[in-house]
Amino acid sequence: MAEAVGASRRTVLRDISALRDAGFVIHSEPGRGGGLQLDPQSVQTTARLSVAEVFALLISVASMRAAGNLPFSAIADTGLAKIERALPADKLRDLRRFLECLYVGQLSPQVDISDMGTMDPALLSAFESAFLQRRHLHFRYRDSKGAVTSRAVEPQAMLILPPLWYLVGWDPSRQAFRHFRMDRISAPQIDESTTFQRRHVPFEDHVRPVRDLSR
Repeated sequence: MAEAVGASRRTVLRDISALRDAGFVIHSEPGRGGGLQLDPQSVQTTARLSVAEVFALLISVASMRAAGNLPFSAIADTGLAKIERALPADKLRDLRRFLECLYVGQLSPQVDISDMGTMDPALLSAFESAFLQRRHLHFRYRDSKGAVTSRAVEPQAMLILPPLWYLVGWDPSRQAFRHFRMDRISAPQIDESTTFQRRHVPFEDHVRPVRDLSR
């Protein structure tokens, strides 16, 4: 195989290992007449999803459950569990760390949602880097009066209060936690030069970690 593709034996072995780590089934048979065979069924069934993609599926289910609007919940949970099991060990570890930062609760009826907008698609990938690598996050934020400011925070948690989603960050300039509606955040950027320690975020009693919800 190495001769056929013009690569070293070590490179071929590394690539085969990477395919197995990604969930592909590769059968091997040693000795004369042996070799390697890629199971074609695994090509069709392996979930080649990123951590952010699986996280998006999980938080969508969690938010619908928190809102009391998740039909066929048992089937959804079974499907998500299969996807999690198909992830390589390193991606599964990142996913679980990501989920540790996610909380769900109930939105107060007094909160005005008439101006609710759409979330920036760049948020989720930025959150993945910020939360997993503990990097400061810079972004523009539009408050309830329409004023736009530049903010820099330590991302500590994501809070779903259906239908609103919040980023909970520690603001070093104010030495306090701040809640930012995600539909008001734009132009997120990661600060690769800084890191921070995770802090305990004080939540109200009705807010729970997403992993505490029945699955």
